[in-house]
Amino acid sequence: MFKSYQWRIIIHVALLFAMLSVASFLLVKGWFAYLLLLLPVIIYQVVEFYRFQRKAHDELNQFVESAHYRDFSRYFDVKHAPVEIQPLRQGFNDINTTFKAISKEKETQYQYLQKILELVDTGILSYHEEDGEIVWMNEALKRMLQLPYLKTIHSLARRDEELYKEIISVKPGEGRIATAHPERNSFKVLLSATAFQTDGKIYKLIAFQNVNEALDETESKAWQKLLSVLTHEIMNSVAPISSLADTLKHRLQQSVSLLNNESGSVDDLELGIETIKRRSEGLLKFAETYRSLNKITTLNLTKVYVRDIFENLLQLMQPTLEQKNIDVETILKDPDLMIECDTSLLEQVMINLLVNAIDAVKEKQEPTIILSSYIAANRKTVIKIADNGNGMPPEVVDKIFIPFFSTKKTGSGIGLSLCKQIMMLHKGNIQVLSEEGVGTAFLLQF
Repeated sequence: MFKSYQWRIIIHVALLFAMLSVASFLLVKGWFAYLLLLLPVIIYQVVEFYRFQRKAHDELNQFVESAHYRDFSRYFDVKHAPVEIQPLRQGFNDINTTFKAISKEKETQYQYLQKILELVDTGILSYHEEDGEIVWMNEALKRMLQLPYLKTIHSLARRDEELYKEIISVKPGEGRIATAHPERNSFKVLLSATAFQTDGKIYKLIAFQNVNEALDETESKAWQKLLSVLTHEIMNSVAPISSLADTLKHRLQQSVSLLNNESGSVDDLELGIETIKRRSEGLLKFAETYRSLNKITTLNLTKVYVRDIFENLLQLMQPTLEQKNIDVETILKDPDLMIECDTSLLEQVMINLLVNAIDAVKEKQEPTIILSSYIAANRKTVIKIADNGNGMPPEVVDKIFIPFFSTKKTGSGIGLSLCKQIMMLHKGNIQVLSEEGVGTAFLLQF
């Protein structure tokens, strides 16, 4: 089509050249009468050639304008166009059709990529390295960090300075574990970085993977193995001591009449043996208690209303709550909220947390415990037990789920460890939010 257009130009130029050559010949010969007759034809051809070029220029301007604004839907009317312009318009239409197909293909690929990135649980963030402007962040990251919007990566420093520093310092091709702190809560994330360049600009792409649950599961299994070995070794070592102490005490009682007890040495010996026996039995009981951490392996799952869980818990603990004058508030926006759980095990977790809350508020003038449940931003069902006690310092919060650790003088350190294992068996987790002087809240996420 463009070749046809070119041939038309060549024909116009050839005719004009021929007319000018004839005019030159007539001028040399002095045949001015014939020259005057030929002059209107030459003028007509010049005007026609100019009009032809002008039309082509206007058509080209319109095509360039549509290309500039990416208006590839524009159609150039071929049928009603002048004959000399028809091939040009047809060519423009073909180019527009090609561009439209390419644009549609790119848009489809972009939509596919965007949908895939929205479906994955991994958070994705891309930003311009020079000025930190956010190019794109998926919904998974917004839910993970509880951020509706970020204009630049530097604005993250006001919300979570520690995480911001980790993101800025992580190098392309590197992976590292960092801690995110959305709304006083915290969890571990694996940061993976890469970089790419386009239009002379360098962009950094960061992937965020929540590894808190994976780390908790690994840590829990490690503690279970350690406890299994410890309890086995303790019981094997202490059981003979307890048995031997009992035998020695019995033999001593049989021989007391033959011994001189004027100085009280026999009584001291009997007391020492009794102490050894009592402490060894206490150590055996302690080890036996920790073996319960490894006994729970399967769940009897049923769907149950959260309101029924709260009601059963309050009926069970009502006498203690009334005796200690503790006010309990229940907040449940959706009365039909349900979870799938092992009710007996969950009840054990709830009782343990409520007992801890009761102990935490015992010195408060207006002791209050709040039971609530809701659907979180990450679509998980959350049961929350909060109190207005004295709270805990950060160094204690980091240790409360570790077996053997307890802040109570008479505590065994088994309760919260067992709660954590039960929640992990439910494919959920337990988290704690605490602020000194304000109170503590435990969140069970299903």
